[in-house]
Amino acid sequence: MTTDMASASTPAMEFGAGPLTETLVRQRVAPLFSRVLTAQRGRIYLANHSLGRPLDAMADDIREGSSAWYARMGDAWDDWAAEMAAFRSRLAALAGAPRADCIVPKTSAGQGLRAVLNTYESPPRVVATRGEFDSLDVILREYARRGRISLTFVESDAEGLFAAQDMLRAIESGADLVVVSQVMFQTGQVMPELPRIVAAAHARSARVLVDVYHSLGVFPVDLAALDADFAVGGSYKYLRGGPGACFLYVAPRHLDTRLGTLDTGWFAKEAPFSYARPDPPRYAAGGDAWLESTPAVLPLYQARAGQQFTQAVGVERLRAYSLDLQRRLVSLLAERGVAAHGGTLDRGAFVAVRDGAAPALAAKLKARGIVTDARGEWLRLCPDVLTTEAEMLAAATALGEIVRR
Repeated sequence: MTTDMASASTPAMEFGAGPLTETLVRQRVAPLFSRVLTAQRGRIYLANHSLGRPLDAMADDIREGSSAWYARMGDAWDDWAAEMAAFRSRLAALAGAPRADCIVPKTSAGQGLRAVLNTYESPPRVVATRGEFDSLDVILREYARRGRISLTFVESDAEGLFAAQDMLRAIESGADLVVVSQVMFQTGQVMPELPRIVAAAHARSARVLVDVYHSLGVFPVDLAALDADFAVGGSYKYLRGGPGACFLYVAPRHLDTRLGTLDTGWFAKEAPFSYARPDPPRYAAGGDAWLESTPAVLPLYQARAGQQFTQAVGVERLRAYSLDLQRRLVSLLAERGVAAHGGTLDRGAFVAVRDGAAPALAAKLKARGIVTDARGEWLRLCPDVLTTEAEMLAAATALGEIVRR
């Protein structure tokens, strides 16, 4: 079983200590992604904010997890449990969690939200922004429709941005749970004054769930310093771990006071493989009590290489390089008459272009071999560490031509 950085299956991830450059990336980073780069040759991939490009080692990692099943059958749970522990430890380090058991593996962010909603004995008052991603938004709306929560939405302004003051006013009007993204999925806006929002909620005895899907791996995240009660996120995007490798963060104070949820199962038991059945059930200590039924194990292996890569390069270095790429792309677009947002500290990892025809723009770019996407009226373009200057120039030129026509 190999889960530590030194013995990982990912080959020789040595990137030096200085700033990332295109030359360094070409020499030391790109070879770790040869499989996807070869398969996608001839296309310009700018949808890294949607699905991150996988490392070559990911396939080997999945093979390791499945090989344990072939070789050991039921005893493979020893290996799988060790990989789950490693998965939790790496995410705890990346998210600023004070201990590994604060990270509870889930297969989706929505699964984590439901677990939190189902801690309340009576319908809670929930405040959320109108900008939450569908995985949370759909669940919140359905719970509200069925009378399981009372839901208040905070709206964006005319520019599509959210203001801290609007969140604070909604919280002052009454809230038991606040749901807010650290980075908004449509615009890339970093939610302003998030620590103040968390503090205001706590002052009124409300809890806060932060969606870190568009911030984890983008810039340093410190959930302990933020004092968030809960967080949800996953490996689908910037951590390059694909679907299914998600998590719920539960703050230690809620683990230590034994806050419980209806979303439970036999893996949350004190000793699941003893098959004892006391009534009521005896739950495990800490975050293990938030596990559910038999967990998905292969996504844990699937996420390994991406987590290790992010740790090996360093989030701060990736952030600095990302901002440089975004600023360059924004400049290239501006030279071609396209106004774009990105490359500043108040934005996440992608460049956003506001246009009512954004879906059509994305489709026309795709026809030219340039992969982007659109969310509502926002076209999103995300250069990642593998993106070259030539690719950004080609994308900017193509979008400028399409817009002019």
